[in-house]
Amino acid sequence: MYQHRAITEDLYWIGGNDRRLALFENVYPIPRGVSYNAYLLMDEQTVLLDTVDKSVSEVFLENLEHLLGQRQLDYIIINHMEPDHCAALGQVLRRYPDATVVCTQKALAMIGQFFGNQPVPRSRVVKEGETLSTGRHTLTFLTAPMVHWPEVMATYDSADQVLFSADAFGTFGALSGNLFADEVNFETQWLEDARRYYTNIVGKYGAPVQALLKKAAGLDIRMLCPLHGPIWRENISWFLDKYMQWSSYTPEEPAVLIACGSVYGHTEDAAFLLASRLAERGVRNIQMYDVSVTHPSVLVAEAFRCSHLVFACATYNAGIFPCMETLLLELKAHGLKNRTIGLLENGSWAAAAGCQICSLLESMQNMTVLEPVIHLKSALTEAQLPQLDALADAIVASM
Repeated sequence: MYQHRAITEDLYWIGGNDRRLALFENVYPIPRGVSYNAYLLMDEQTVLLDTVDKSVSEVFLENLEHLLGQRQLDYIIINHMEPDHCAALGQVLRRYPDATVVCTQKALAMIGQFFGNQPVPRSRVVKEGETLSTGRHTLTFLTAPMVHWPEVMATYDSADQVLFSADAFGTFGALSGNLFADEVNFETQWLEDARRYYTNIVGKYGAPVQALLKKAAGLDIRMLCPLHGPIWRENISWFLDKYMQWSSYTPEEPAVLIACGSVYGHTEDAAFLLASRLAERGVRNIQMYDVSVTHPSVLVAEAFRCSHLVFACATYNAGIFPCMETLLLELKAHGLKNRTIGLLENGSWAAAAGCQICSLLESMQNMTVLEPVIHLKSALTEAQLPQLDALADAIVASM
């Protein structure tokens, strides 16, 4: 049976959902799966906006052929050439060889790279601000390089005020019948996946995202159609504000993330005592994680959310505990900045983690390390409790 959904009187969702995939991009756990969104505009001329991943290409092609019926496909707009959105392009072109591919110059080159230099029969390379009229609709193309690949663009339909935003405004998670964000409780059911998707997939590219947000601010947008996750048609400004915070590396809320790398539990014990002292001082938003069992993508997302980060870390092989080092390198790779840091290190005979963590933080922008830095020798002592209180006071004072 066909699985397409009507969005407007002449715009259809023809994507698919993958609930079997364990790792997105073979890196990020997606326990709720992922959707691959593609859109078909049935105007005087027909327009396909992006394709899908090969895992859902069969249902996508069935949807496309059913809706087109006896009509031909006139245009294929490629907003993003990543394989989870372009894998079915070759099959579409074989079925509809007269269709014109509309994309950026870099995307056209990538088509050759992904499809073995097989020439596209018909193509139109577009630049910033160029338009395409399909009848009732006029589509305007907005380049969005490095959101999060260099060939990316977005497409704006001025007739219905729809922005087809490529990977921007997407989220992990398969769709379960509810196509629109206003059909679910997005803040409680989807926001964590949206944050983890943005921070890990796009998070490094804050400046390009800001450039796209500036372009979007000049448009009358009544609907956001991303390539992953629900479509937005209500309360769009709320989600745009989230993107503004994330892309400017502004903490989403005053909160404390405590990331703990402990071998035998002594470092974790000290971290928990610090968390308890923060709670006693009225801090309600505290999240404590063991870096050995929590996937780095979750911790990256939490670090973007929280204003304060505490790293409680054992020394291991004269260096940073391996899982903690992975987290810190991930935070650096994703461009995190503008955070306040608490630091607690443990070393039974030669503490080294603390100075190496500080060195990593110094290579990042605007990361403020609070005093005191707490140095444990195997376990926290009674005499060090005042230091723990002092660090808790410093965190609260800086919030």
